Amino acid sequence: MIDETIDLTNCDREPIHIPGLIQPHGVLLVLHESTLKIVQVSSNTQDVIGYQPKALLGKPLVDLLDAEQVQLIQQCLAGDFEHINPLKLSIARGKQTIAFDGIVHRSDAIVVLELEPKTAKRATDFFDFYQQVRGTVTHLQKAPILLDMCQVAVKEVRRITGFERVMVYQFDPEGAGSVIAEATDHEVPYLGLHYPPSDIPKQARQLYTLNWLRLIPDANYQPVALVPATNPLTDQPLDLSLSVLRSVSPLHLEYLKNMGVTASMSISLMHDRKLWGLIACHHSSPKYVPYDTRTVCEFIGQVMSVELANKNASEDTDYKMHLKTLLTQFVEALSQSEYFLDSMVQLESPLLELVNATGAAICSDDQCVRVGKAPSEEAILALLEWLKPHLQHGLFETRSLSKLYPAAEPFEAIASGVLALEISKVHHNYIFWFRPEVVQTVDWGGNPNKPVEVLEDGSRRMSPRQSFERWQEMVRGCSLPWKACELEAVAELRSLIVGVVLRQADTLAAMNFELHRSNEELDSFAYIASHDLKEPLRGIHNYANFLMEDYAEALDDDGVAKLRTMVRLTQRMEDLINSLLYFSRLGRADLLRQSVNLTELVQQVIATLTIARPHNEVEFRIPQPLPTVEGDRAQINELFTNLISNAIKYNDKPEKWIEIGFITGKREKDLHPLTFYVRDNGIGIAPEHLDKIFQIFRRLHGRDDFGGGTGAGLTIARKIVERHGGRIWIESIPTQGSTFYFTLAAVPTA
Repeated sequence: MIDETIDLTNCDREPIHIPGLIQPHGVLLVLHESTLKIVQVSSNTQDVIGYQPKALLGKPLVDLLDAEQVQLIQQCLAGDFEHINPLKLSIARGKQTIAFDGIVHRSDAIVVLELEPKTAKRATDFFDFYQQVRGTVTHLQKAPILLDMCQVAVKEVRRITGFERVMVYQFDPEGAGSVIAEATDHEVPYLGLHYPPSDIPKQARQLYTLNWLRLIPDANYQPVALVPATNPLTDQPLDLSLSVLRSVSPLHLEYLKNMGVTASMSISLMHDRKLWGLIACHHSSPKYVPYDTRTVCEFIGQVMSVELANKNASEDTDYKMHLKTLLTQFVEALSQSEYFLDSMVQLESPLLELVNATGAAICSDDQCVRVGKAPSEEAILALLEWLKPHLQHGLFETRSLSKLYPAAEPFEAIASGVLALEISKVHHNYIFWFRPEVVQTVDWGGNPNKPVEVLEDGSRRMSPRQSFERWQEMVRGCSLPWKACELEAVAELRSLIVGVVLRQADTLAAMNFELHRSNEELDSFAYIASHDLKEPLRGIHNYANFLMEDYAEALDDDGVAKLRTMVRLTQRMEDLINSLLYFSRLGRADLLRQSVNLTELVQQVIATLTIARPHNEVEFRIPQPLPTVEGDRAQINELFTNLISNAIKYNDKPEKWIEIGFITGKREKDLHPLTFYVRDNGIGIAPEHLDKIFQIFRRLHGRDDFGGGTGAGLTIARKIVERHGGRIWIESIPTQGSTFYFTLAAVPTA
């Protein structure tokens, strides 16, 4: 417990950017930007440039440098100083003139000027620089794979600088590092060794992103203080984040001493604006690297950083092409499938291949379908709830889930690695991929667990490791890491899914719009046609009656029979037109929603039908009181009337019964919490006719069988249900009876 309390506190929280100290191989001057007066200096100015620190404070820079050099610094501040450094400066010290490399940078209204004495016999011109880097750059670019490029880099940097050991040190996503390339004559190689994140803490990695190169010529140096200690312009310690002379953390110096390293240099390697790794240089004795040579090394680091993207893109080419093929399969399946879940399940094998997983799970709303070797549905749903806040841009990935989510320990054998993709928050669509635990032996550069040191005051601090000899550890609970191309593939999969869904939605919206327009036109046509047909039909009907009344004696029996047939047909046609007209009006009229007590309504319907059919003895069953809903009372009344009257009409049993009731929805998220039904023990309907009974004017029996009718009753019933936002369907067994089910998108009020 003690170890956990103090773990890395003194490393990760050390304010290494404001040490108030510099290394002694140069001097530092702090200037007021507008006046270029010296407001703060390093205390070694007497040794380096022959001026006492206090004698320089308050003086204009022109007292130290000539006007031409001051103007050069002013021009540097007006431009991009990163591309102008170093400045070629010189200071007269008695009869001697000392040449310096001047490095200038700005921090708010403060200008920091650092001076390093030049050691080269002559200045390096562009031709010299080009000659030094031309071959190196060519070799870096021609290296076929990343590891080969790294090996080229360490050999070239060692050749240029003369360091005893040069390595490429790559960071993993957690900040731990490993040596992936090395050039050295030392008997003990560091190649393949791993180092914990605490060896290079977060704030140190942040400074490496600001400075491409960091030099420590002698780890045994005596730090040089700033005078005054606090910057007078800000009344704060001077921020030395961009300083090349910034003093080194005592912990890091102790770390180097424990490694037997006296001089070191680090060159940052950046990828996607993040610190990818370092070119680390070690020497067992003091070693100063001139600024010109450091510039060459920095350029090599920048070229290598650019090439990182190219090398990453060229690696795993065949695998990436395979992933593209799989994505194409997903597009084809998604475009032909109506539901997201269905299409994903059908592509079980490609789904696993896409990220080289052994298990997967597709979650949609409250459904969860597992594929391959995956945790239980309950475990996946619990993981999903934990994971939602941890998603970044809709993606989550880890190779060691149990370290982040201890509840995953029981199933880490099959799901140590997890990759999760959020498709839609609205519809709760997610995809999980799982990878099993892979037990690994990791070679560390010494025991990665830093020892705890108890100080005189009783406090504890983490101290650097004393030994860096190869130390092996058995690592459990981790899967193989997810590759960058696999993460890109799932991100592209999400875009493809969203794109297909949006196209389907656009197509559906267009179809709905066209269908709505067609229905409106059809309703208008039906209304106009039926309304206009009634007048001539009524004339035919009336004239046929007139002929029978006025000329019956003049006609024979056959003529009268034909007139009577005409009257009967016109009457039937009028009934059909009235049904069509009513059906058209039903679709055009607004719903008059009100509270409807269904128990009372159904009792009234039964009473009315009983009076209309006094000779039909029917047992009506209502197992439980029906609820009260919001809806159009007249239309709901007609709905029950049509269904119950049909149940009475199409029943040839000696003992007829009809049951009216409802069942409660099984799921809380059900859009229709109630499903109503009308059940009978009548003649039933053959399966091949079930999809036809709701068609208008469609009768399954003779025109006069079972009391006749127009065949519009069930069509009207469906229209009423749909206008209330529900649906209607039937289950039936011939000779045994039928059950009509329907829902109403009306929340029950009682």
